[in-house]
Amino acid sequence: MLRLFGDVLTEVTIRTDGDEGLLSGYSGVEFTAPVHAGDFVEVTGRLVKAGRLRRVVELEARKVIEARYEQGHSTARVLDEPIVVCRAVGTTVVPVGKVRTRAS
Repeated sequence: MLRLFGDVLTEVTIRTDGDEGLLSGYSGVEFTAPVHAGDFVEVTGRLVKAGRLRRVVELEARKVIEARYEQGHSTARVLDEPIVVCRAVGTTVVPVGKVRTRAS
């Protein structure tokens, strides 16, 4: 999950500043449900704070398709409602010369 969250943080920083930035850390990481090989997960991020160099993003991962290996090696089902499997807050830092977002 954290690798996927890192990809979303990178995308947010590219969209806001045109640079990948540098992940400085995660806080409030909560694993709320299991994820297994073959499950499909959607990850979203929302920019909640843009300081001079720092970007803070709320992240959430939801399982949308669940592997059903007990019913066959390629069996899966679409979930009626996505299941939140992980939440976190990620912080990334933009190099001084790349900053385009106004601080808030």
